[in-house]
Amino acid sequence: MKLLFAPLRIISGRLAGATARRLSDRLWSVVEDSRPPRPDQRAAPWPKLAAGLVLEGAVFALVSGLADHAARTWFEHLTGRWPGEQDTKEPERRP
Repeated sequence: MKLLFAPLRIISGRLAGATARRLSDRLWSVVEDSRPPRPDQRAAPWPKLAAGLVLEGAVFALVSGLADHAARTWFEHLTGRWPGEQDTKEPERRP
């Protein structure tokens, strides 16, 4: 099952990465008119660099996690099998 799911996971991961990059650039543009500083830029101020990297990492984690779950759901819909761990018990509910 892992072998059948691998191409879908690769494609969804690539699309998620591109989407996350565009989304984080758009969110950064709300804060500042220029693009976020990159680590290879000599004049990048540390606070702006850190803020840009945190934003980019958070957006990437969110988008890639959602894309991975959506790909798994789609795969299950097509094949009838979930490509991953099967939950054996209900998650604990918090009040």
